Amino acid sequence: MRALVRRCWGRRPVGGGAGRTPGPQGRALAGLGGPPGGKDGRGSRVREKPPWRVLFFGTDRFSREALRALHAARENKEEQLIEKLEVVTVPSPSPKGLPVKQYAVQAQLPVYEWPDVGSGEYDVGVVASFGRLLSEALILKFPYGILNVHPSCLPRWRGPAPIIHTVLHGDTITGVTIMQIRPKRFDVGPILKQETIPVPPKSTAKELEGVLSRLGANMLISVLKNLPESLNNGRQQPTEGATHAPKISARTSCIKWEEQTSEEIFRLHRAIGNIDGWIGVRSVMLKKTLTATDFYNGYLHPWHQKNPQVHPSQCRFQTLRLPTKKQGEKIVAMQQCTK
Repeated sequence: MRALVRRCWGRRPVGGGAGRTPGPQGRALAGLGGPPGGKDGRGSRVREKPPWRVLFFGTDRFSREALRALHAARENKEEQLIEKLEVVTVPSPSPKGLPVKQYAVQAQLPVYEWPDVGSGEYDVGVVASFGRLLSEALILKFPYGILNVHPSCLPRWRGPAPIIHTVLHGDTITGVTIMQIRPKRFDVGPILKQETIPVPPKSTAKELEGVLSRLGANMLISVLKNLPESLNNGRQQPTEGATHAPKISARTSCIKWEEQTSEEIFRLHRAIGNIDGWIGVRSVMLKKTLTATDFYNGYLHPWHQKNPQVHPSQCRFQTLRLPTKKQGEKIVAMQQCTK
């Protein structure tokens, strides 16, 4: 969704007629980067090197780690990487606000609520887990464009829930991509930096989020130290291998007993079982409470004893309808092996 902003910076035309050199904002949007050497819409010279003036867009725990790194860089007067740091977040029904707002208030950083983006002058924008599609007009306000810290190896898992889908689909490799955003579509811009890591065995989405948030924060600082060079060396995303990570809905949390293996059910539990307000896969009742771990370990195991060569993770459940003395049927979940 594209939103109008209430306040903005001075506008500068991008591009121009034949023989004219594109302005710094045009370079940023085109992924060219490099020291622009031009002037912004307010007549002040665009900076060719740090310290940068940064406007940060974020909401959750993942983006809070990136903001923490930017704030630490601003406080480091010896390195002089960040001169100015302000924050944009989204409204929250909670009185405390989202994690990014909580941190910004604690750190005494100026905070705006979307679609308000302040009225100051900035060199570059940074987005991490913001969940709003930024318009082309807004992107063009920044001489160096807007960077995105995305927790996946793009083009795999474009979209709002990459970490959850990484766990849900059993990926063994993941990572973080620093890219430059484009208008109208999520996560399609050029890649400035990308690092991969193995997915820790049996990790939950929350645990993986912590690992990737720290990696992404360090990568962001590295890119900002050499911002013009990073923009010059950006590479377009490959067209093959693109997958989408849509938002998680209540329907996603429902177990399809006769379609999913116990391994898939266990991944579902690790992906969304600890999300606040979600039941996910916690337990089912069959004379006693059986957890997702019980299913994975093959608690209902007589069939496995007869087929020891079959790994429990490849077993599925079947629904048996048992006749009872009373009218109606008794439904029991059983587990069986599939070869």
